[in-house]
Amino acid sequence: MTIVPLKSAPSLVEQVCARLARQLRDEMDSGDGRLPPERLMAERLGVSRTVLREATKRLESQGLLEIRHGSGIRAVNRLHKPLSGSLSLLLPEMAERLRQLNETRAAIEPEIARQAALKAKAADVKQLRAIHARMTAADTHDEAVEADIDFHRTLARIAGNEILKLMLESLADLGRESRRVTIGNVGRQRAIDHHTAILNAVAAHDAAAAAKAMKHHLDEATRDLATKPKTKR
Repeated sequence: MTIVPLKSAPSLVEQVCARLARQLRDEMDSGDGRLPPERLMAERLGVSRTVLREATKRLESQGLLEIRHGSGIRAVNRLHKPLSGSLSLLLPEMAERLRQLNETRAAIEPEIARQAALKAKAADVKQLRAIHARMTAADTHDEAVEADIDFHRTLARIAGNEILKLMLESLADLGRESRRVTIGNVGRQRAIDHHTAILNAVAAHDAAAAAKAMKHHLDEATRDLATKPKTKR
């Protein structure tokens, strides 16, 4: 007789993590995100405060919680932070980080644009137009950068793929650095023109044109970075 080892049951900490994570995802967009005091949560879950403390630390490292001594625990949506925080460790040189960033964006964002063109509703197109207008009317480079990021973030939301959305959000902090370089080097008009082409394709539900316009946008951004790869950092 062959005896197959039993899989170990999830630890109590893992069970608490799983239960809290489910509740946090369900309640992410409601209320102020503040959790009950640690003692009360432990009582409700039927575990010790030591177990609860370990579980909340794990969820904080995963980007689901923010623990502030003296003000309690809050639910947050920072699921992208673990990857974002690793990039500077993996790639210490900013110029190389920005180069690899654009390679990554070129691999995923044309598909995001294609999916957005297939799925966009009238309200989605209206939101994209409003963000595009913000970028056009921005008074400062920083305002233009934030509008630029919001445009790409909104395309990812419209595309409706949570994994692609999370991947793009994980690159947002580094994307700010990239945009500061390109907008600082060549101005914002080129990005505005590129966004116009992407927006028009999405509004027309032309998936091939949206993907092509996004690919062109990112190819040009890569060229702009290559002309002046070093940042102030």
